[in-house]
Amino acid sequence: MSSSVPAAVLVVDDEPDLRTLYELTLLREGYQVTSAPDLTQARESLAQQRFDVLITDMRLPDGLGLELLRELVAGQRSEKSIVITAYGSAENAVEALKSGAFDYLTKPVDLKQLRAAVSAALQSQRHPPAAQSVGEATLRAAPPPPSGVQALRRIVGSSACMAQIRGRIEKVATSMAPVLILGESGTGKELVARAVHECSHRASGPFVAVNCGAIPENLIEAEFFGARKGAFTGATQDREGYFQAAKGGTLFLDEIGDLPLAMQAKLLRVIQERRVRPLGGVQEELVDVRLVSATHRDLGGLVHSGGFRQDLFYRLNVIGLRTPALRERREDLPDLAHALLQRICAESGQTAPELSPGALDWLQACELPGNVRELENLLQRALALSNGLRLEPEDFGEPPASPGSQAGALGAKATAMPLTTDTAPTADSHFGAPVSAPAPIPADLQSYLDEQERQVLLQALRETDFNRTAAAARLGLNLRQMRYRIQRLGIVMPSGGDDEA
Repeated sequence: MSSSVPAAVLVVDDEPDLRTLYELTLLREGYQVTSAPDLTQARESLAQQRFDVLITDMRLPDGLGLELLRELVAGQRSEKSIVITAYGSAENAVEALKSGAFDYLTKPVDLKQLRAAVSAALQSQRHPPAAQSVGEATLRAAPPPPSGVQALRRIVGSSACMAQIRGRIEKVATSMAPVLILGESGTGKELVARAVHECSHRASGPFVAVNCGAIPENLIEAEFFGARKGAFTGATQDREGYFQAAKGGTLFLDEIGDLPLAMQAKLLRVIQERRVRPLGGVQEELVDVRLVSATHRDLGGLVHSGGFRQDLFYRLNVIGLRTPALRERREDLPDLAHALLQRICAESGQTAPELSPGALDWLQACELPGNVRELENLLQRALALSNGLRLEPEDFGEPPASPGSQAGALGAKATAMPLTTDTAPTADSHFGAPVSAPAPIPADLQSYLDEQERQVLLQALRETDFNRTAAAARLGLNLRQMRYRIQRLGIVMPSGGDDEA
């Protein structure tokens, strides 16, 4: 916003004392403030002038404040809207966000939160601040900031579903509404979450990513909300949690479906009240974060089975995004493979080889149930086995047989059938002892081995309180090898996991 022209704010509330309090608070911030006691006068003000921010109570004498929001959207108006709802009214808050509100505040309104919400709404505005009449041409939103453009470019693919995702990211980024990203493992949910952050007015703030399934349950509250010195054994100093670390930015809760039920209730309260109390603390602290969540699990099914709170699901799923599986966009595979090769080689300081047509055909023939992550693993393995500046099918392994060939038919049959014809215990012909039939051979050995390795590493990390040096020693690795495996397997470390022995 330009400092020469004050931002224009319209405050709509039927309680004179509150209306005056909001007006005085915003006037002290240097804003130009207009107030109205009901929908009728608010509409008159909106017909005469364009405002930068609209603040409205949910319930007014002649209707709902949401009516104003819907009229602004229908008229393609540029005002950012902030709705004031009753305390604990989760349904109203969610309805306001879905109706196009930038943010919401709950009564009694904290004036510090009011100032922060208005400031954030103004930062998200991407047009010149000069006042203009409604009859003047509607100003278009400018493109995302440079960091947002780069983040969108990292979402590789020209398929229709990927173009739709990039467009939706740009739209949802300008709101404070929570975002829930659904998709299979390895489809790039964190990449989408980072793009939402980088395209928003919070791009200059921190992006804090948390894997909810990787935190020991006995530490989860301290990790999320922080802890005061002496709160528990080993708490030798005050420590901030994820919410404090993400102040002014975005908190990404990956694998939200793995969050324990007890923690779900506490998270819901933080979302509703926007305050956290550190473990062992007395005073609550205001939090200023935007929540983006992700999971590969069926949250609706978890709600139905009692594994996930319905009210929390309702609050997180205000805006939904879905990352498609690689099988749904096979036309993107060549571009993805080239982009991944460039990135892998850039990180290791080597020249990226070409992918031969045969190698691309080999990759296209793979099922790739692990999606982009599995594709990246295959490319890393091929790079390690290759001797030239061109990747060929033999660098990946034996090419998959075509479905119509005899080898393909035999291979499919062998994969589908277990090693024995009977899965029940059988009698050993020599000793007469019952033995169990061996497990079927995995269809994708690399993915199977990666998952086994990941579980072993997670167990070692949990048993050493996520101390990488100690965990490496338990597994007979050095720290560098441990770091490499953590990165390759996509293990997200909680804050506090360090390299100190």
